[in-house]
Amino acid sequence: MAVKVYDWLAKNAAFRGDHLAMCDLASERRFSYRRANDRAGRVATWLREDFGIGRGDRVGVLAPNTTDVLEIQFACAKLGAVFLPLNWRLTVPELCFIARDAGPKALIHGAEFADSARAVAAEVGIPHLAQTNGDGSDSPYERGIARHLVPTEMVDLDHDDLWTIMYTSGTTGLPKGAMITHGMTFWNTVNLGLPHRITPDAVQLTVLPLFHTGGLNCYTNPVLHAGGTVHVMKAFDPKACLDLLTDRKLGITHFFGVPANYQFMAQQPEFETADLSGVRMAGIGGAPSSLSLLETWDRKGLGLAQGFGMTETSPSVLVLDAADAMTAPGSSGKPVMHNEVRIVDENGEDVAPGEVGELWVRGPNITPGYWNRPEATAETITDGWLHTGDATRMDERGFYYIVDRTKDMYISGGENVYPAEVENVIYQLDGIAEAAVIGLPDDKWGEIGCAVIVLKKGAELTGEAIIAHCRRNLATYKTPKRVEFISELPRNATGKVLKRELRDSIGKADAA
Repeated sequence: MAVKVYDWLAKNAAFRGDHLAMCDLASERRFSYRRANDRAGRVATWLREDFGIGRGDRVGVLAPNTTDVLEIQFACAKLGAVFLPLNWRLTVPELCFIARDAGPKALIHGAEFADSARAVAAEVGIPHLAQTNGDGSDSPYERGIARHLVPTEMVDLDHDDLWTIMYTSGTTGLPKGAMITHGMTFWNTVNLGLPHRITPDAVQLTVLPLFHTGGLNCYTNPVLHAGGTVHVMKAFDPKACLDLLTDRKLGITHFFGVPANYQFMAQQPEFETADLSGVRMAGIGGAPSSLSLLETWDRKGLGLAQGFGMTETSPSVLVLDAADAMTAPGSSGKPVMHNEVRIVDENGEDVAPGEVGELWVRGPNITPGYWNRPEATAETITDGWLHTGDATRMDERGFYYIVDRTKDMYISGGENVYPAEVENVIYQLDGIAEAAVIGLPDDKWGEIGCAVIVLKKGAELTGEAIIAHCRRNLATYKTPKRVEFISELPRNATGKVLKRELRDSIGKADAA
């Protein structure tokens, strides 16, 4: 029998109606569970009555972090519609590709992104476009809520129904829409909630973008499921974030960030005297964490709980308790309660403890596949096992270590970058004979992109020109920060570029 979906906001409104659910820090708006549920229900009515949104229809959102984004997510759940959060760092051509693939019936955008939203809607043919200012001021969004006084109640759904499509770039260079079901989102709240002590008294500070699974599901959705409080920060600022974490009146208990967030906060003069004793869980993920960063925060009495996850896994796969942060440094932890993992060789056979293989994951938190991409789904999932593409080993104590990536993807500032996508853009330039993009270690961003270029004979392209072209066609975090020119790319016998050799040779040259 299918597992029924229950309305989290409505349930918490019934049990904890006056408890603070969401606070928008930029506008200082505060919403109890009763009011948050009412607004989400009226957003749903507005979407249904004015735009014809119904079950299965996609609703795109191109907006900065505000509580409006969370309202739209829950409004989609009430309608059985599909929440489509869009990365506002992307260029218009990138957004157009996603919009063509997902086919949203409506696009709600922040005032900051009005020009991009209009361009995408015109190019792709999105029927309905509406703006929110993100601060409660007069806008089509707020007028829609005010005009529809009767909130919509949730339609009948089960855990296999689709709730969200979240796009992630693929190794082919084309974005893929990971389908995230209601069941996946529910099981993530359980998988994270237990080890990370998420209870009704949890108070979360959300700084990562809500278009990203780290912002939406670590720990924002789990805290709202538990009936706790979420404070939404519009954009990360290290000093302001540190001030919020130490504000006893605010009472932040939970925080999740990428290594760069913690590094920038640790560089603030106020860090030395900051009292972080009120924070009971500080999660870190999205990129490898250096031992020195973990030690810096451990000396402050706040162990950083590392983990591993993917958009396709909702995202939690491995978690490390904060108490183990310094007893198993570098580890991503152990499998969460409700999934199973394997480390396999190239033939799909389990490897022995201590040996390196590819991490495979199976469980109720795993995506059913990619939107409109059956071939990518078939390549990625075998008998329910998701191939993560990450080379992993397990030690004798059962701790898992992500030691390398079997795919070429690298992580810059917590964002996944797939070289094939960047290379495709570089090849648009005349004069490019060969291009290979690799990730190089960087103290600030974790990794940065380096484009290794072979020019056609007689071509006179500069590194600055290549970077400028990428900047016009790619999000900033995807744009290479460095260009190296060589005479020939190293390849193996089958013609595959040996990117490890490129990384090694550039690293040795830098060290010389």
